[in-house]
Amino acid sequence: MSELRQSPLGDRHRDQGAKMVPFGGWEMPLHYEDGTLAEHRRCRRDAVVFDVSHLGTVRVDGAGAYELLQRTLTNDLTKIEPGRAQYTHLLDADDASVADDIIVWWLAPDQFDVMPNASNTDGVTSAFAAGDCSVVDVTADRAILAVQGPNAVEKFAAVHPDAAGVGRFRVGTFQWEGVEIRVAGTGYTGEPGVECAVPRAAASALWEAVVAADIGPAGLGARDTLRLEAGLPLHGNELGPGITPLQAGLGWVVGWDKPTFRGRPALAAEREAGITRRLRGLRVDGRRPPRHGQVVLRDGEPVGQVSSGNFSPMLEQGIALAFVEPTVAVGDHLQIDQRGTRAEAEVVSLPFWPPTD
Repeated sequence: MSELRQSPLGDRHRDQGAKMVPFGGWEMPLHYEDGTLAEHRRCRRDAVVFDVSHLGTVRVDGAGAYELLQRTLTNDLTKIEPGRAQYTHLLDADDASVADDIIVWWLAPDQFDVMPNASNTDGVTSAFAAGDCSVVDVTADRAILAVQGPNAVEKFAAVHPDAAGVGRFRVGTFQWEGVEIRVAGTGYTGEPGVECAVPRAAASALWEAVVAADIGPAGLGARDTLRLEAGLPLHGNELGPGITPLQAGLGWVVGWDKPTFRGRPALAAEREAGITRRLRGLRVDGRRPPRHGQVVLRDGEPVGQVSSGNFSPMLEQGIALAFVEPTVAVGDHLQIDQRGTRAEAEVVSLPFWPPTD
């Protein structure tokens, strides 16, 4: 087994009592002394900071950068402009399954920071290899802090007002302690907040300043339950081999007006033929959490499978995302086979939190 990569903030996490676990080839904090439930609720009610340095950063820079991203990724950069961020997909060229889901930070006319998932950075870098521009994996050179929650922006203003003022899906830079920090109004919790890319040498000082502003640390356990409540996909569960954007209910990230992008012919063929399954949200009777891989039934007959499931700390009941037959609709009543016990579940609109019905 290869040695786990270390976040620049690893010592800070251990000092603060974090339980460290392997994740995507990195050693990262699962939770701190208060535990996942407390961290989750603090993010929903106040503000927390996550270390998400395991995410990749591929810097694409030069005159051909824009065209390279346009012909490689699904979304359409003509919808935004420099100073904005965009959610997009990199597809498998043959079957249009999602090789990775990505946030692009458009920093300057010819400069982009492409943010892949932890274990997919090499694949994304390789997909850009044919471009007439510079493509460099700079993951090792920085840390990324995600400050999230309804009070995140107000509290982060005590650290730096310019960073706190970056709006949703906007991108900017600011100077802090003599270094340039890149910031985007993005996150993975369903709450307001920002994500900051800070040079490695300054990461510990920024982390300490954020925590001193009464923004508590939170681990990847809470980040996962938060994203599930928000109805957000996880690569490897709701996205990945054999799963297309259309099946995942993410057709809005596809720029159909573009003449080409990787995987377009296969995705267009699926759109023409119609999908054979789709992602739905299920609220489960009781507190027992559904789990990945459990079978979903309608009137005793299998109609799908859970892709992500857990206990919702805010709803105080089980919730799940599941791929089911296209005929399954919001309001339908289904069952989940939880190791021989059938739990009743209702199909609901996403997100789970805040509730939409």
